[in-house]
Amino acid sequence: MKVLHVEAGMHLYGGALQVVFLLRGLKARGIDCVLACPTGSAIAAEAAPHAQVVEMTMRGDADMGLTGRLRRLIRAVKPDVVHLHSRRGSDLWGALAGRLEGVPVVLSRRVDNPEARWVVSLKYRLYDEVVTISDGIRQVLLSEGVPPAKVHCVLSAVDTERYRPDRSHLAWFRQTFGVADHELTIGMVAQFIARKGHVTLLDALPEVLTQHPHLKVILFGQGPLWDEIHTRVQSDPLLAKHVQLPGFRKDLDRILPCLDVLAHPAHMEGLGVSLLQAAACGVPLVGGRAGGIPEIIQPGLNGELITPGDTAALVHELNKVLGSAELRQRYGAAGRQWVIDRFSVDAMVEGNLGVYQRATGKRRAA
Repeated sequence: MKVLHVEAGMHLYGGALQVVFLLRGLKARGIDCVLACPTGSAIAAEAAPHAQVVEMTMRGDADMGLTGRLRRLIRAVKPDVVHLHSRRGSDLWGALAGRLEGVPVVLSRRVDNPEARWVVSLKYRLYDEVVTISDGIRQVLLSEGVPPAKVHCVLSAVDTERYRPDRSHLAWFRQTFGVADHELTIGMVAQFIARKGHVTLLDALPEVLTQHPHLKVILFGQGPLWDEIHTRVQSDPLLAKHVQLPGFRKDLDRILPCLDVLAHPAHMEGLGVSLLQAAACGVPLVGGRAGGIPEIIQPGLNGELITPGDTAALVHELNKVLGSAELRQRYGAAGRQWVIDRFSVDAMVEGNLGVYQRATGKRRAA
């Protein structure tokens, strides 16, 4: 089998990392893979050991020319399946390219934001099969009328060998981020976009700091709201003293084990790869009850959930977890076991491979 993968993101965020895991696993199983990605994108180098990489122009939703470029690539590499991994126009133009060339098309849906029912009715008939990275996303699609037999939940994965409870870098972490020995740390790893809930966390911090004055809060990531959040932090003396925005980091496997809590008060979330990574590192979690997050955070087992936007609840849960070293240790240990049992790379690869086999089998039968 040969699979053409299309990933339109420029950065190596959670979704693109999942594509790298998938390419690696498919290669190990003897599946030939080709990856189409934007020129200059971060995934190109990461994917090169596992697939033939073809960089091309991808301009987003309005880039109708992407259909022609992908059609030419399909004719050249002759895949058995086209797997579309992101939106940004590739979900539509890539589907049209596959359809026009007579190749089965699989879409990975990674976000839980709803679409108009008429859009879903037209768009999803282009896909032979749809993979959702959480059951929460699957339920959104079913509620919008996508046939249940077409939608398959294949959970995202975390590399539990890379992300593990290794605090040997604690001294480096404290020096790098200016954390004193007696201070606790809350981390958040997310794009700076509204639905991730940065504002909810900032709103909660004054009350949290009243109870835990020896606290550092580190907001990792980049995005369109970074400047706005940075300005708010710098204009508030209390937040400026306790909150850092170090940007996007590639060394989260060294950073995450050194955190005391990971906060993710998102309003919408497909699943939350940073939650999986933190849990694999033995870090307790506090997050929003949104999308696929409840499939990772089990209240009373490995963390706590809040209603999205409920600042008072976030204050309560953060104070509870920060206030007990025993609770943090127990939640952390249980969290790592939870992701080992349910979010393995092998299970993710096998799940996607099963969808490919279903798509090609149906096409042959037809």
